[in-house]
Amino acid sequence: MLNALVTGAGTGIGKAIAERLARDGFKVWVTDLDGERAKAVGEALGMPYLPLDVTSRKDLEAARDRVFREDGRLDVLVANAGVSTMNRFLDLTEEEWDFNLTVNAKGTFLTLQTFARAMVHQPLMPGRELRGKIIAIASMAARQAAPLLAHYTASKFAVLGLVQAVAKELAPYRITVNAVNPGFVRTSMQEREVLWESQLRGISPEEVVQEYIRQTPLGRLELPEDVAKVVSFLAGPDSDFITGEAVEVNGGAWIF
Repeated sequence: MLNALVTGAGTGIGKAIAERLARDGFKVWVTDLDGERAKAVGEALGMPYLPLDVTSRKDLEAARDRVFREDGRLDVLVANAGVSTMNRFLDLTEEEWDFNLTVNAKGTFLTLQTFARAMVHQPLMPGRELRGKIIAIASMAARQAAPLLAHYTASKFAVLGLVQAVAKELAPYRITVNAVNPGFVRTSMQEREVLWESQLRGISPEEVVQEYIRQTPLGRLELPEDVAKVVSFLAGPDSDFITGEAVEVNGGAWIF
């Protein structure tokens, strides 16, 4: 059985990814900053779970060491953990900037580096030409600047650049590195963002949601499961010759 680890898997997109990979036959290590949420998802799936702060090298090394102690390898790493806040650029605080960049950019860097340092030494997957796969969840804001989200946009542009650079360095070790860029995904994070945006723009939450849908040509909000399907593809054998790419899964959405 191949194994995978998903960060931020206690809710939303991360939870859907953990559920999908478990259905695909992976042993999934469910991790989240909120240990109780990780436990709930892990127990529901019958999978191991860990509290994990992706901004802590110590936490990440402890998680890596446990995975390699118990399984001897990590086949798929999904760096999903992320945060957002919303504010006008002229009112943006250093605290908001640091929070978004620390979790989204630095946290992804630490996650990828900590696990890759062990993955490069593991044998190839059975019957495959690869040692492992790394998948980072970025955002369509990694391609299109989003108003009221200058700090978040900057953090996700950083994730995309990191993925492209790391893919080139890890390719000789037979490890692929790709990103997934979701759009307007219906999660608890989006619910918070809808309220923030409605307050900042002076419109109702319902109007914000309808605007998201109008910006999505396929005509609905994205679901966490839509993202999980693409992660499933990138984790599977059909994507073995893809690296350094970002897959847009957003229903054709654009930001204005």
